[in-house]
Amino acid sequence: MKYSDNDRVNKFMDDLQSISPDKLETIESIRKIFLSANNELTEDIKYGGLVFNLSNALIGGIFPYKEHISIEFSNGADFPDPSKMLEGKGKNRRHLKIFEKQDIDAKDVGVFVAKAVKS
Repeated sequence: MKYSDNDRVNKFMDDLQSISPDKLETIESIRKIFLSANNELTEDIKYGGLVFNLSNALIGGIFPYKEHISIEFSNGADFPDPSKMLEGKGKNRRHLKIFEKQDIDAKDVGVFVAKAVKS
């Protein structure tokens, strides 16, 4: 199936369909949130997941794991997070763990993606 103009992304998504079809729908939903946040975003495969770049700078990514999907934000430490949804203690990066599709709304993924695009 063609998901993207990027052949590496298409292969990643096709492989995901074969290996972990239960995660494909959730990852595709998160991917659409990223891509709709800014029409200048580009996507690629790096570090074992989908990454998103804006002006050649990595802003975040989606990474499937056995028990969850991790949404990484390169500058997430700078995001206001009064509800303490972001995890991580590093200097810059933060992440959200998505266990089921409903977590996309429950954990304000769209809000954090919008912040990533603006940072």
